[in-house]
Amino acid sequence: MDKRININTVEPHAYKAMLGLEAYLAQSEISKTIKELIKIRASQINNCAYCLAMHTKDALKYGENAERLFILSAWHEAETHFTEEEIVALKMTEEITQIAQNGLSNETYQRASKVFSEKQIAEIIMAIVTINAWNRIAVSTHLQIGEF
Repeated sequence: MDKRININTVEPHAYKAMLGLEAYLAQSEISKTIKELIKIRASQINNCAYCLAMHTKDALKYGENAERLFILSAWHEAETHFTEEEIVALKMTEEITQIAQNGLSNETYQRASKVFSEKQIAEIIMAIVTINAWNRIAVSTHLQIGEF
């Protein structure tokens, strides 16, 4: 892949705004495990190697089980390996990441409202929105694994 612009260098104010979203998510109520599962699953859907490399390493650092990471792209077939909260967050991640298909379904939203507070649902949505933005930045600029 050809080298492209580095948005942090060319437009540091835009990059700083993205880092503001990360600061918000760092203080959120949702667990680090759920945040990393969201980041990894969205990055799988968006084919973002840069973010996959980063967030699988982060998940392992936070104590995530490697086997769960290996099967994450097929979590529908392995629901017994995930908690109800994680399943709902993964379902939300898929529906919001693929927003043009059907969006966040009423069924998934209702399921989320049974296991998360409104504040947590908002935080999950923002986590999904944020990783999707990062994926789009990394993929469109050809950001290479380990590069920053």
